[in-house]
Amino acid sequence: MATYASMDKNALKEELETLSGSYENYKAQGLSLNMARGKPGAEQLNISNDILLAITKDTNFKTADCPDCRNYGGLEGIEEARRLFGEMLGVDKKNVFVGGNSSLNMMFDTIACMMELGNSGEKPWNQQGHIKFLCPVPGYDRHFGVTEYFGIEMVTVPMTPTGPDMDIVEQLVSSDASIKGIWCTPKYSNPQGITYSDETVRRFAALEPAAKDFRIMWDNAYAIHDISDTPDTLLNIFDELQKNGKEDMVFEFCSTSKITFPGAGVAAIAASENNLNTLKKRYTYQTIGYDKMNMLRHFIFFKDFDGVLAHMQKHKAVLQPRFNMVTDTLERELSGLGIAEWTKPNGGYFVSVDVMEGCAKRVVELCKEAGVVLTGAGATFPYGKDPKDSNIRVAPTYPPIGELQIAMSIFCVCVKMAALEKLLK
Repeated sequence: MATYASMDKNALKEELETLSGSYENYKAQGLSLNMARGKPGAEQLNISNDILLAITKDTNFKTADCPDCRNYGGLEGIEEARRLFGEMLGVDKKNVFVGGNSSLNMMFDTIACMMELGNSGEKPWNQQGHIKFLCPVPGYDRHFGVTEYFGIEMVTVPMTPTGPDMDIVEQLVSSDASIKGIWCTPKYSNPQGITYSDETVRRFAALEPAAKDFRIMWDNAYAIHDISDTPDTLLNIFDELQKNGKEDMVFEFCSTSKITFPGAGVAAIAASENNLNTLKKRYTYQTIGYDKMNMLRHFIFFKDFDGVLAHMQKHKAVLQPRFNMVTDTLERELSGLGIAEWTKPNGGYFVSVDVMEGCAKRVVELCKEAGVVLTGAGATFPYGKDPKDSNIRVAPTYPPIGELQIAMSIFCVCVKMAALEKLLK
């Protein structure tokens, strides 16, 4: 089929009329399909059900550094959990702090700590006047929400196929001391599924910030979340930081939220000794210790890091067909029309679709009217404002695969209709 832009008005009207008929048929079905967030589906959650049986009344509640996980104490988390996360992130367990169920909560606390306590001998951020954060776009809406909550100005940096545009990052960070940090999802980025190249990681580790208290928020949420037989690899940023003597520049985050149960997982921070000491000044007053029983439950269930990796193969078996179906549908329905581009990630939780400029909000609106809920257009940009009104994040994980196929068919019809409406104006 010819590109829509090359078709005359009559052909465009005929195409829109045909698609409108299909669209009305979908609407008449009264569907309720949800692709709004990257939540594991029931089939994935069931993989981890046996973790609920890991602790029994006969369990020995002692660990290497905790005489009884049922009691108070253990601010940094049990040794076994710190070791597991250390292996996941490629750092020594001494550099790992294990918290509650949410890495987002730990990111929020880290920003709050910088705001209230400061770091590197500098004043707290909230005493330094107007401060800024770099935000690669498209990116994770909840990252942007945290910085917006604290009143930090967000400065966008475009993503490239190898990660954030490092020429821009280096120029801004080295010339403006009011820039205090940058958000990064370095492996299978949200939403594009991009993994930062070795060069990008090395350039991050070699940054020369104008601000001594500049911090990289390295959200490695999808560190082991491969869905392809040819998974991406990510260079270990802490190894590179150590080469440059810049270990204090990064806070790295991860969790088991998409490994076991999002509502009852375990989260962790990897950081230098100096950074961990700063965080402990906050955590010492915030909690006597996080849920050691949940940490123990996870350790008994997995036994070791090899057990974690074997578990992720079960997730891959569920997710690979879903992602293949999504990208195959996009290819079949939209390829060659000149109205959309999309990513084909090797892991993570999303497929990023860029529709015709000025059409994303209309696509989301049309989908909603037909019973398909998507993440709001603009959510992948700070303040919810996509300057091109183009990017849409597709989350294939939550609906059963049969519902996902219907949802993607509707999505493609809506992408075509929104483009035709724009061309016919």
